[in-house]
Amino acid sequence: MGMTGQRYSGEVNGPVEQRRSGVGRVLACLRLAAVSAVIGAALAALVVGVILKDVPVLATGGGVLALLVLLAFIGGRRGAGRDAPPARRTALARIEDLRATGGETADVPVTFRLTVAPEPEDERPAYRVKISQSVNLVDIPAYRPRGIAVVEYHPEKPWDVRIVTRPTPEWSRRAEEAQIDSAPESTLVRDPDGGAGAWCLLVLVGLLAGAALVVLSFRGELFASGDAGGSAAKESSSSSASSSSASRTFSTSTTVSGPSSSLLTFGRMRVTAMELEARVDSAYVTSLRIEDHRMAVRGDSARPLAETVHLPSLPYELLPGLVREARATLGVREAESWRIDVTPGGGAGVGPRVRVTVSGTEGTAHLDADVTGRITDRRAVGVS
Repeated sequence: MGMTGQRYSGEVNGPVEQRRSGVGRVLACLRLAAVSAVIGAALAALVVGVILKDVPVLATGGGVLALLVLLAFIGGRRGAGRDAPPARRTALARIEDLRATGGETADVPVTFRLTVAPEPEDERPAYRVKISQSVNLVDIPAYRPRGIAVVEYHPEKPWDVRIVTRPTPEWSRRAEEAQIDSAPESTLVRDPDGGAGAWCLLVLVGLLAGAALVVLSFRGELFASGDAGGSAAKESSSSSASSSSASRTFSTSTTVSGPSSSLLTFGRMRVTAMELEARVDSAYVTSLRIEDHRMAVRGDSARPLAETVHLPSLPYELLPGLVREARATLGVREAESWRIDVTPGGGAGVGPRVRVTVSGTEGTAHLDADVTGRITDRRAVGVS
């Protein structure tokens, strides 16, 4: 199922699609600006009509607003009857990267960067897409960078992609056997209507322009009305929001104190790890240490990704079971403390190593496990 040698969407029909999309967006902008200006002018006419007690102006503004509402209602009814949602298609996708963005419940919002490889009969080249989807805490370890997932997408809206969390056995088998090459970054598709901020700004500008046109047309009557409080309403200065973005790397340990309850509580490890990830602004660290009420990470931005640990991919839900196993089987009857150390694997393709250490009056013992929770070594008390 490799994609080597295949042409990508940006190289096949990019210029034509971009030209059509550009013309469509320009027309949509002009239409939205015109409608916004008419609405702004109608609202301003209502206000001016009330202030000046001018019935024709008041009636004109109200009539235009009523007409716009009627046209919007008719257009909505016709569009609802005409537009049928396209059928979704199933395909395989390569997970380029993923990051948990927060959450306090069992379902965590995760941002995925995918390379979607549609089936040959779809006649669509592979492309990249960025999506956000809620994933259950228990299922997160199944999604790792460079892994294969089963997805569904709309043929007419390739950016509308959803990961199938419970695929059929046939698609699960195909996902296990598939190898998909990464699509170029230039093939990234986005929702053309996703820029809500720009559309809102365009609507605001249109409203203000239409309102200003009406107010300026009646400025003489308004300023001569003698009601300084009502006719000379001061325009509030527009507030500006400034955002500062800072990029930083970290090469020292970062620690965080856990809540009063133990980190062995289900789900608390992952939530605490996501808080640490947000604090250091990096999902890749060189070591992770977990204790009963403490979690710490250490990172180095100079390290290659193969020599780091990807925090969102760790099986936090399996770690409490390893602690219980170490307490029960390594000869420490009354464990006074426990510690989990997660470090990178020994090379490419080797997952992180997990070591669980327990200490008590009898001494110290530990067990080693891989990233799937499988125990690979045990060192009981007194065993060197």
